Amino acid sequence: MRRLGNTVLVLAILLAVGGSFVYLGIDLLGLASGDSLEQMLSYAQRFMSPDLSAAHLRAIGHGALETLAMSALGTLLAAVLGLFLALPAAGRLGWPLQGITRLLLNALRAIPELVWAVLMVLAAGLGPNAGTLALALHTAGVLGRLFAEALENTPPEPAAAIRLQGGSAWMAFCYGTLPNLWPQLLAYTLYRWENNIRMAAILGFVGAGGLGQMLYVSLSLFQEAQASTVILCMLLLVLAVDALSGWTRQRWVRH
Repeated sequence: MRRLGNTVLVLAILLAVGGSFVYLGIDLLGLASGDSLEQMLSYAQRFMSPDLSAAHLRAIGHGALETLAMSALGTLLAAVLGLFLALPAAGRLGWPLQGITRLLLNALRAIPELVWAVLMVLAAGLGPNAGTLALALHTAGVLGRLFAEALENTPPEPAAAIRLQGGSAWMAFCYGTLPNLWPQLLAYTLYRWENNIRMAAILGFVGAGGLGQMLYVSLSLFQEAQASTVILCMLLLVLAVDALSGWTRQRWVRH
C-alpha cells in the first residue's frame, strides 16, 4: 500500500507539472528553435562589455553608497523598533499587550518589502526615504519576532536577583537580561542586514532609489553595458557586506 501510495503521489506531481506547462503555454523547445539561441547569445554578449567610463562609475558609486545607507539605516531602525515591540510580545507587559503586539509583528512581516516600498513611494515620494522605511517596517516585524523568542528563552534568574535587591524593572532588564541577550540580538541584526543589502538593491525597481533604480533605468533603455556595470557593483557590494558581517559576528558575537 505504501508503494502504491508513493506511485500515485509521483504520478500526481508529474501530471501537475505537465498541466502547468500546458496551462501557462510555456514552450521550452521554442527556446532552442530558429534564431532564439542566436538572439540570446547576442544579448548576453552585450553584457560582457561593462561601461567603465568615469562619469558612469561616479554615478554607480553614488548609487552604491545610497543603497548601503538605505540598508544600514533601515536595519538600525528595525532593530530599535523590533526590540521595543519584543518586550510586550514576549509577555513582559501582560497578556493583552502580548496578543496585540504579536498581531502587529505578524502584519509587518507578512507584507513583502516590495509592497511596503510601493506604499512608501506613494506616501513619501520617490527616492531612498521610501526604500529605508520599507526595509525598516518589514525587518521590524522579523526582528521583533526573533527578539521576542530570544527574550522568552533567556534565563530569568539574573533579572530576578536584581529585583530582589531592590532594583527597578528597567535596571533588571538592562543589567540582568540584556547582557545575556545581546549576542543573539546582534547576530540576528547582522543577518538581517545581509538580507537588506540585497533587498535594497531591488527596491529601486519601484522607485526607491539606489542601484536598483539605476539598473531599472538602464534595462528600460536597453543599455546593456551600463546595466552590466551596475550588476557587477551589486555583486561586489553584497560580497563586501557579507565579509564585514561575518567578521563582525566572529569578533563580537562568538567572542
